Amino acid sequence: MIKHLQDFFLQIPDFFWNLVLCVLAIGIGLLTRVIIHFILLNQTKSDQGFSFWHSIPRRMNRPLTYFLPFLTLYLMLPLIRTGHEFYLDLHKFADIVLMITFAFLVMGLMNIFEDYVYYTYDIRKSDNLRERKIRTQLQFIRRLSTVVIVIVTLCFILMSFDRLRKIGTGLLTGVGVGGIIIGFAAQKSLSSFLAGFQIAFTQPIRIDDVLIVEGEWGRVEEITFTYVVLKLWDLRNLIIPLNYFIEKPFQNWTRTGASLIGTVYIYLDYSVPVDSLRGELTRLLALTPLWNKETKIIQVTDLSDKTIQVRALVSANNSSDAFDLRCFVREGLMNFVKNNYPDALPALRVKS
Repeated sequence: MIKHLQDFFLQIPDFFWNLVLCVLAIGIGLLTRVIIHFILLNQTKSDQGFSFWHSIPRRMNRPLTYFLPFLTLYLMLPLIRTGHEFYLDLHKFADIVLMITFAFLVMGLMNIFEDYVYYTYDIRKSDNLRERKIRTQLQFIRRLSTVVIVIVTLCFILMSFDRLRKIGTGLLTGVGVGGIIIGFAAQKSLSSFLAGFQIAFTQPIRIDDVLIVEGEWGRVEEITFTYVVLKLWDLRNLIIPLNYFIEKPFQNWTRTGASLIGTVYIYLDYSVPVDSLRGELTRLLALTPLWNKETKIIQVTDLSDKTIQVRALVSANNSSDAFDLRCFVREGLMNFVKNNYPDALPALRVKS
């Protein structure tokens, strides 16, 4: 029976046999991917929140679509009927494609790990200093790892060719005249890269930090190898080179924590009863959830020949709440003075 089957297969033309093997290999690989995807989707139905079963099909669907068919084809290469020279070329081509698809597979695994970290360290909480630290480092490490994977894959591809093996080895070990020339030509790029490395681990800024840069108020939305994207309060994007944060001063309102103290200044007449303002501030703060119940101060901080300067200090959990709380307190105190002590509003007195 087996001999008859062997004779039957030997009678099939080589071209048709090879075509059937290729189609069969790709079909088996795609079918395997569909089965894995189906199994993982069934697992996610009972999971709440983050789930590896949900992240794997989302992040690995495309890499597996390429990797599994080529892996199956690679394993079936010994069955292909062809000449020795063409077989070697085909085997080398399969090696290269398999290395490229495997690199995509590794990047997908990195994205799964990133999903897990993003879920574990959620920056949507009010006190998110630790979460912002980890996310800032993770973004830099992920980008650096992607560059390393691409370079290593390129080196292995070059090393698979006899004539290009020296180039691949030089790139992999980081030596050679070409590397030195590129290093001198890309000094600014390397400087930005080192600045990004310094920022990622010393962290003068982090993801979601509130900064004042060049007179603009905004939140750090993205940190790349060469620049920082600052989302301003009016939804504009301010793009700033990384080296700026190493070489120039700037304000970071959330460097050691998200909570802030807001300042409200009011200019009033000498006749205003300051104790009444303190009582009104206490009443106003009790009405709003924006106040975090830590700081509540009213002081006379300056005197002039016409008015006194009254400063109110109030605290909030984050910069957005602090801004809204300052506006709320400013409007409340203004209305209180206007309704109860209108004579205490600033006025110009002229002696007759």
